[in-house]
Order: sequence, then C-alpha cells, then structure tokens
Amino acid sequence: MHWTGKLEHIHIAEAASVEMEELKSADLIAGKGIDGDRYLIGNGTYSSKPFPARQVTLIEKETLEALKRDHGIDLTPDLSRRNLTVTDTPLNHLVGRKFKVGEVVLLGGRLNRPCKYLDELLEMELFNLLLNRSGLNCEIVSGGTIRPGGTVEPL
Repeated sequence: MHWTGKLEHIHIAEAASVEMEELKSADLIAGKGIDGDRYLIGNGTYSSKPFPARQVTLIEKETLEALKRDHGIDLTPDLSRRNLTVTDTPLNHLVGRKFKVGEVVLLGGRLNRPCKYLDELLEMELFNLLLNRSGLNCEIVSGGTIRPGGTVEPL
C-alpha cells in the first residue's frame, strides 16, 4: 500500500458539545490524546467509555466535499467534530495499521461510527450519509507535534 496524504486541518474542543477550535499546531501525547482536547481531559461525550483508539479522530476532506456536492450539506471540518481532516488518505484501509501524520505515529483502531448525537447537535441528518465514511478512531503510538500541511503516509 503506497500513497501520500496531507493533513489539512487540526481541531480540538475542551468539552463535549462546545465549538471546535482550529489549531496551527498540536501536541499529540502517546497513549493519551491531543493536548487540550476533550478526550485527553475527560470531558468528551464518550469519555465515560474509554477506548484507546479514541485518542484522535480523522476524517477525509473528500467525504466532506462529497456531502456538499451530492447532498448540498456543508459539513465543514470543525462541524465534523473530528480532530484531523486529511486528503488523499484511505482511512477505511488503515484499521489495524500504523501510519504517520508528520512525525507522529498512529494506529488505526476502528472506523468511526456516525451517531445521532452529531445529527442532534448540528440539526442535520447525517447518520445514513456518513455510514462507512465517518472517519477513523486512532491510538497515538508515538507522540509529537503536527501542523497542517504535514504528510500522512503508511508505515
């Protein structure tokens, strides 16, 4: 499997349901999460159900573009509530695989499942549209600092 993707956006939120904040760089802490993010702090919607692969979430920019093109839905990276928005990165193929985002090594844990929580929060019907393309939940294997524009590549 050979490809090279790109990190487009980084977002965090300090608590469940609050607006996502876009960052120019982020520190990812191995085995923990993104510095300042709700899941590292323990304030996330699913924080009461800890899961190592929920340390960082990714979504493909191409999915967001398809929602707009095919359904007229403008789901921006911040509204997706995923931490990292990437391009040219086959997230569905990274379950159980290690890959790099800049200097950070992630392990694809499981595909993110769409949830009715997002539909309710945004007052949009996204659940069925995001089936099998709602992103990837990952564990941080080796931490470091990432920035938009960094490469994403398989290991």
